[in-house]
Amino acid sequence: MAATIRDITRVTGLSVATVSKFLNGGHVLPENREKIERAVRALHYRVNEVARGLATSRTKTVGVLIPYLDNIFASTIIARVEDILRGKGYGTIVCDCRGDPAAEGEELDFLLAKQVDGIFNIPSSENPAYLSRAADRGVPVVLIDRTFHGGRFDSVLADNAGASRSAVAALVRRGHRRIGILCGGRDSFTARERLAGYVEALRSRGISFRQELAEEGELSVRHGYDGMKKLLALKEPPTAVYLTNYEITLGAVVALNELGVRFPEDLSVIGFDNLTLAQVVRPRLWMVVQPMRQMAETAARVMLGRLDGSLQSPRRTYRLKTALVEGESVRRL
Repeated sequence: MAATIRDITRVTGLSVATVSKFLNGGHVLPENREKIERAVRALHYRVNEVARGLATSRTKTVGVLIPYLDNIFASTIIARVEDILRGKGYGTIVCDCRGDPAAEGEELDFLLAKQVDGIFNIPSSENPAYLSRAADRGVPVVLIDRTFHGGRFDSVLADNAGASRSAVAALVRRGHRRIGILCGGRDSFTARERLAGYVEALRSRGISFRQELAEEGELSVRHGYDGMKKLLALKEPPTAVYLTNYEITLGAVVALNELGVRFPEDLSVIGFDNLTLAQVVRPRLWMVVQPMRQMAETAARVMLGRLDGSLQSPRRTYRLKTALVEGESVRRL
């Protein structure tokens, strides 16, 4: 049978009030603290978080809603968030919504039923209505990678448009004017921002946007593969292609290898989000890199601040800069 607070009082001779105060983070006399710590070790005592949650309305758990657990970006972010929260005594419940907005709403209700203290969300839905159920209960929500208008929730984003502007600018400086893009569809927040940055970068340099050079679709390996083949089949194919997420980059590289297209000799390429892939592929890819570790740490810091009350400011959006890492996959025309 698990040890209880009364077992600790019996061993130490201290009152229930003193032991309970220490176990809940309160200050007690140094000699009493030593007695309690020795008893905790000897009895292998563990705090009953369920009972504590019933008494304090806090469960020391945080929910995580993500579109796909097997997505490199999402899993990297969440792994770092979990490390930080674990160091503060919090556990996490991760829910994979499989990119389905209906499932996302159902999983949110599941987390609320578990009485989580807060929720991280990489949204699948374009409509924030499902999150109102958390907000109405006073459960803090931190959005990662995507956000909604209205400013009701804290959000941590990469500078998606800035990432595209940097990539296109680098290609234009090297003489490219017919620049293709493989991106997600208009129903994706990040895809819209990255496409907007691409269009803006072209027009600011006197280059017209050409729809046939913009292949929009799912953020998937399949779209990267099919989209690259479509661009290369054009009567006037691009001299360079900008790939706007990890899965798209992977699929595009597979297509190039199948077709025997060499980069940068036949086509210049800038990929996205995975330095390991950049180092494995030869020649080494140019790569836009999101600040994933910084995004995770910012999201965790904001959540902890909302939970302990140290962050009282209005909800805000934190937008972090990306980096463009040079490789060998872009040539000067």
